[in-house]
Amino acid sequence: MARMTMIEAVRSAMDVSMARDDDVVVFGEDVGYFGGVFRCTQGLQAKYGRTRCFDAPISESGIVGTAIGMAAYGLKPCVEIQFADYMYPAYDQITQEAARIRYRSNGDFTCPIVLRMPTGGGIFGGQTHSQSPEALFTHVCGLKVVVPSNPYDAKGLLIASIEDPDPVIFLEPKRLYNGPFDGHYERPVTPWSKHDLGEVPEGHYNIPIGKAEIRKTGGAVTVIAYGTMVHVALAAAGETGIDAEVIDLRSLLPLDLDTIVQSVSKTGRCVIVHEATLTSGFGAELAALVQEHCFYHLEAPIVRVTGWDTPYPHAQEWDYFPGPARVGRALVDVMGA
Repeated sequence: MARMTMIEAVRSAMDVSMARDDDVVVFGEDVGYFGGVFRCTQGLQAKYGRTRCFDAPISESGIVGTAIGMAAYGLKPCVEIQFADYMYPAYDQITQEAARIRYRSNGDFTCPIVLRMPTGGGIFGGQTHSQSPEALFTHVCGLKVVVPSNPYDAKGLLIASIEDPDPVIFLEPKRLYNGPFDGHYERPVTPWSKHDLGEVPEGHYNIPIGKAEIRKTGGAVTVIAYGTMVHVALAAAGETGIDAEVIDLRSLLPLDLDTIVQSVSKTGRCVIVHEATLTSGFGAELAALVQEHCFYHLEAPIVRVTGWDTPYPHAQEWDYFPGPARVGRALVDVMGA
């Protein structure tokens, strides 16, 4: 198989989907001739033409509103919001229109759009280029929310998202675009070309939305993570020597609750890790579900390791970022509880 970065895997997913289905269109700010700010769409306009891969005005509400209209017409838009932080002007279109079309029409109409958004920090982007807004979407009925942690999953999940009849929020952890970042910012990043999950089939395949993956088996504590935090959790488990089981959710909505419950019922302990702020973060929902379904198996309180309840601070990037030291301390604490 080919070795790909996550950028190349995302591009390959769109390429394969556009080749298979003429109704798939790609657009957004600078995605055409320029190939996107992260080059995820590079070459698609040259290959498929300006009617299927094109630039949009700097108007996120306009981009999403246009995509909804295209979907109603029968097309399958895969659009890019340049940074997840920019999605707020389009939040009304996403939550009030795209998410509700199936419900409002009693199933007569669907809205097959994919909204790709680079998410998270670790690039010194500051407060307007580092946010993790996934919890704002998981609260909305009618949306699906996907967060891959590696190139193989990114391609398979994006193809599945494009083929899905309902709107999918596809969050791409930008710190993983070029390598499996484990939170050790002081070290060189290992490229995806040297990682097993950098092997990506060049053709069509998909990964079902709503199925988690156990990245590391263990018996002492369950760590639930997604996106960049999967690699941080794996690093923390290795550095502490604790026999942790690490679950990569891959999909937040729908959620693979069965895998979570089976793991926590086995280990009796649970640590939840995400980069977004603590209060009302998706970890709160995960903690509530674990408490409801695994109460009689728990041997220690559920612990969350997250970002701070502040805007993402440029000057304190690595203090805010939940690195392996913070996750490691949580693992040690929960084992001693």
